Amino acid sequence: LQVDLWQPSSPSHIVEGTVADVRVPQNVSRSLLPFLQQANIQYTILISDLQQAIENQTGARSHRNRRSLSGYNYEVYHSLEEIEDWMHYLNRTYSDLVHMFSVGKSYEGRPLYVLKLGKRSRPYKKAVWIDCGIHAREWIGPAFCQWFVKEALQTYQTDPDMRKMLTHLYFYIMPVFNVDGYHFSWTNDRFWRKTRSKNMRFHCYGVDANRNWKVKWCDEGASLHPCDDTYCGPFPESEPEVKAVAHFLRKHRKQIKAYLSFHAYAQMLLYPYSYKYATIPNFNCVESAAYNAVNALQSAYGVRYRYGPASSTLYVSSGSSMDWAYKNGIPYAFAFELRDTGHFGFLLPEMLIKPTCTETMLAVKNITLHLLKKCH
Repeated sequence: LQVDLWQPSSPSHIVEGTVADVRVPQNVSRSLLPFLQQANIQYTILISDLQQAIENQTGARSHRNRRSLSGYNYEVYHSLEEIEDWMHYLNRTYSDLVHMFSVGKSYEGRPLYVLKLGKRSRPYKKAVWIDCGIHAREWIGPAFCQWFVKEALQTYQTDPDMRKMLTHLYFYIMPVFNVDGYHFSWTNDRFWRKTRSKNMRFHCYGVDANRNWKVKWCDEGASLHPCDDTYCGPFPESEPEVKAVAHFLRKHRKQIKAYLSFHAYAQMLLYPYSYKYATIPNFNCVESAAYNAVNALQSAYGVRYRYGPASSTLYVSSGSSMDWAYKNGIPYAFAFELRDTGHFGFLLPEMLIKPTCTETMLAVKNITLHLLKKCH
């Protein structure tokens, strides 16, 4: 049976007593359900008509004025082209706080844009790196990156915390890490996850950009097969997107004190290690930052996030960006798994963008302010 595994990302993580979310074509569900019944496996149908759910998100868009940048709507999902137009617009409009640049080019030749946010208050400032959309189908990620920038620019004058953050730190924000994959998830396959590099031998496309980093590369939780969703690539940093970001982070490793990566879905705040069960040296600082961030997040709508080391909280996976960042001297490395826990999965409705981003914003501010207070 051909199924698309949504949670966990790799079949090796399916063990007794755990829940798995799978997407199946309509014709397959007719044979899958009797099989599950025979095997005495409990199941729930979460979304009965996936096509309809997709069309609710990307369908009739023309009724909205989505091109207007001054009235840019942060409560809808935006295509890559719209996000890039928006970045150019901010770069022109807020030149005192925003500087847009590219760290390289994607496999298909698209620029890899980053926004540098912050007051040019002094020559040297610590920085926070934020990336969204390493996995193409996790649309709530890029939506949050855009939300973060909006909040920073809109509340900078009125919110003392935001003012403090933008005065003392720079934020490097990459709204769409996997630009080729994200574009493909809009035009061809809504549930595409990987990059779009071509594998000559297997005629399969793409590498899991979160298994392609040079940290325990292609060990547990990653696949050597090019057609798998968790394919680690032919070698570490084989993907131009990963190589470009790794190069930028290496170059600025003395300046960057926190690395935050946004994924979906599971409602978790994860920190290293992902590739092994072991305690990081600065566990106390990182753990207390996570604990406080999760509490701040919950204060908005009562949504609970689990937090902890990625290996024991989610599952073991090698070659992740978070582990790599930590191993390369960035003391605070976190991966967020945003809403939800499977009811909508990757198809989080647009009406949930605002509450999801609002609560996540509290967590990110909390981590950032924690960073400014020295932790011993």
